[in-house]
Amino acid sequence: MKRFKVRYIRFLILLLFVFLLSGCASSAGNNTMSVSNDKLQISTNKQQGIKSDENGNLIVHFINVGQADSILIQQGSKYMLIDAGNNGDGKLVKNYLLKQGVKSLDYVIGTHPHEDHIGGLDYIINDFKIGKIYLPKVTSTTKAFGDVIVAIKNKGMKVAEPKPGETFNLGTAKCTILAPNNSKYKDLNNYSVVVKLEFGSNSFLLTGDAEDISEGEILAKGFNIKADLLKVGHHGSRSSTTDKFLTKVNPKYAVISSETGNDYGHPHRETMDKLKNKNISVYRTDELGTIIATSNGKTISFNTKPGSYKAGQR
Repeated sequence: MKRFKVRYIRFLILLLFVFLLSGCASSAGNNTMSVSNDKLQISTNKQQGIKSDENGNLIVHFINVGQADSILIQQGSKYMLIDAGNNGDGKLVKNYLLKQGVKSLDYVIGTHPHEDHIGGLDYIINDFKIGKIYLPKVTSTTKAFGDVIVAIKNKGMKVAEPKPGETFNLGTAKCTILAPNNSKYKDLNNYSVVVKLEFGSNSFLLTGDAEDISEGEILAKGFNIKADLLKVGHHGSRSSTTDKFLTKVNPKYAVISSETGNDYGHPHRETMDKLKNKNISVYRTDELGTIIATSNGKTISFNTKPGSYKAGQR
């Protein structure tokens, strides 16, 4: 009887996700919601290092959510959130957004169904006006995934499936989806939505937990992945950031989202050595807390000095 109930619940989650995806094509052009023109209330707290947006800069916040991911991107009065940490991080991410003056999110991306990326998304979806929501076309039987799907349904929205090569604008910044490029992976990490963000002559590559398989597919597609800043895949795991991929990106800066003393030993020594050998400045949340990168279209500045090349400890 218990096994029957589990199967029934899994079936309902799968059915609900398919229903939400079914409206993608028809609603894609109508899902964008305009963001309030109210002036941004940007904190001047030196510890956070948040800079004024009066000059129309692009600001990318790598929020410290421990062994998880959450990225807030702002350009003018436009906002995008990529992931929202673990289940317990929803309130933390919400409060951070509110401190930045966020009232609505033009885009929300859940890179893939792992809890450390979408765990807090239902909290955000419930509490903010959302323009468009991207999720990869893959389901999960976890409570975290189910909660996100229910939140989207309750909001009366549809899920947009990310298509490689698709572009959209966040203010005057350009966003291009580069992955996932397949519909069948053994590891959910490779379903990660990968986004290249361009602003003036600066560019950012945000990779979720994409591993070597996805990286290889991106390279095979011939996408232009050259970027000034790389959000290192899978918290700095050896499973990501292959030599070929890193060489092609050729970043000046790398950001790693991880937690001190995490159970996985992230970031791994192999990845840190690659970054060190290429003299790439590394900014990591386990050492520096929330990292804020600000682009004026020509140069990128940070709210903190770079971190170390030390590997994580199990």
